[in-house]
Amino acid sequence: MSAAEALKALTSTPTLEEGCAALARGDTAEAIELLYAVTQAQPADHESRYWLYSALVAGGHAELAGQILADARNLHAVTVIRSLGGDMERFRTDPAYCATLGMQLYEARMMGPATLALGRALDLEKPDPSVMISYGLSLQHQGRMEEAIAVFTAAAEIFPTAAIHGFLIYPLFHAPDRLNRVAEEARKWARLHASPHTPKTVMFAGERTANRRLRIGYVGPSFTRNQVSQFLMPVLEAHDPSAVEVFLYCADPAGEAGLPEHCKVRAIGGVADADVVKRIRADKIDILIDVWGHTAGSRLPVFGHRPAPVQVAWINFVQTTGLETMDYVLHADSMAVEGTAQYFTEQVWPIGPIVTPCRLSPDRQPASPTPALKTGRITFGSFNNPAKISEPTVQAWARILCSRPADRLVLKYGYYADPVLQRVTRARFAAYGVDPDQLEFRGHTTGADYWREFADIDLALDPSPCPGGTTSCDALASGVPVLTQWGDDFFSRIGVPVVLPCGLPELIAEGWDDYVQRALYLTADVEALDALRRKARAGFETSPYRDETGFTRNLEDIFRQMYARWLEAGR
Repeated sequence: MSAAEALKALTSTPTLEEGCAALARGDTAEAIELLYAVTQAQPADHESRYWLYSALVAGGHAELAGQILADARNLHAVTVIRSLGGDMERFRTDPAYCATLGMQLYEARMMGPATLALGRALDLEKPDPSVMISYGLSLQHQGRMEEAIAVFTAAAEIFPTAAIHGFLIYPLFHAPDRLNRVAEEARKWARLHASPHTPKTVMFAGERTANRRLRIGYVGPSFTRNQVSQFLMPVLEAHDPSAVEVFLYCADPAGEAGLPEHCKVRAIGGVADADVVKRIRADKIDILIDVWGHTAGSRLPVFGHRPAPVQVAWINFVQTTGLETMDYVLHADSMAVEGTAQYFTEQVWPIGPIVTPCRLSPDRQPASPTPALKTGRITFGSFNNPAKISEPTVQAWARILCSRPADRLVLKYGYYADPVLQRVTRARFAAYGVDPDQLEFRGHTTGADYWREFADIDLALDPSPCPGGTTSCDALASGVPVLTQWGDDFFSRIGVPVVLPCGLPELIAEGWDDYVQRALYLTADVEALDALRRKARAGFETSPYRDETGFTRNLEDIFRQMYARWLEAGR
């Protein structure tokens, strides 16, 4: 090297391309050095910081990487807000403007920019609960769980209500030591918001005989306008009116459409808990079932009043409610894990091979061949909430993609409309060697448009330790095999009762190493993969998921056993 060349090397700024090239060839130390220099030369550039984050993770510098990612995300969010016409002067000086802007971004599913705006809108002198909760949810929807937990913890202290405290439960299931943390927080929630209303003694007006028509009540914000509809409506319709009398307690019956005529519907939206309890007791309910858990719109505090002799948690929440007055929680048999009873205030009652039946939309598309037959490459897919894409999940999926550089991964969910979340996700995968071009993002779709997208996927990948549920059922019903795994606890096993009853044990892995090997093996032979696709759809069609009546008769029998047990206890 000449003296002039040496001087130029000392004084010139490295380029982003040079840093990325060093990372691509595995020289993380040089990549970090080069990319750091680029960030110093370009203080407002988010792209170089995303790449520096990837290099730092690859080099084992997780803590520093997190700080760099925060900078990249914030700089990127500012760029997005400006591109959308945001008034940056007001953004810097006007918290009220930031609150309005943040809510608009939240509604548009732009969670990265929403977080930045809502964070600037927080007024610790006069905190606004709606701003604070939306701020926490915007973090949660990006998978930034520890930050969301911190926000919801503070919110629960500032606004000590059952509804706001309930927001803290879900993100704890994405945290380390999650079983203990969820159980402890749920019990704390119950002590604060339910136990004070539990009567020392209570008398029930119902006839105390087991072999009679039972009176069953379901409690939820809605039964036809949320994600439980396709699972719950088949049961409500299949209930035998000669065996059970069904009561539905929801926010606004006028907003419900298609509820069975044999069900009696009660409006409880805006009604005080004590008055809801009076209504339930007047209806002489024998079995009261909550289908919503610690989720927005929940009426769990009502169960703390013990309005019914037997109280059950089902469908939307498989972990503990924390309530001493909740008697049972229903799990599929394959979710059982020895030694986890301590994490429940309820008794876990095994319900059979599935948790619920599943009624498919009429928009489901006809069977289609595996797309690799035409594309010549494998398209993996995950239609799961970004909150579920844990770091171990990214690492495992990256191993699959790095083994197949020509293959692709489609990530579909409404929040992927956000360019910040997209870029963060690419950076997370790049840290483990994945070419960012191997990822494709898709946003929210409905109806036939949603169902058509399954025709683009060769193999669906289930995240862990928080697997998919509804989307996994939809995938199998469309013929897309779903690769899941036996988890270490009941929650991480949610995927097992999705695929196992469909006769697909080959889609259940024993840990991440087996998961990666199965993903590669199942997709190595495209003709065999196409045969598996046909097997998946046929297996779903003949599975217990499609036996709505059989499932409901079993459920009614379980409810009768529960009531008989209560009678025998002489309470």
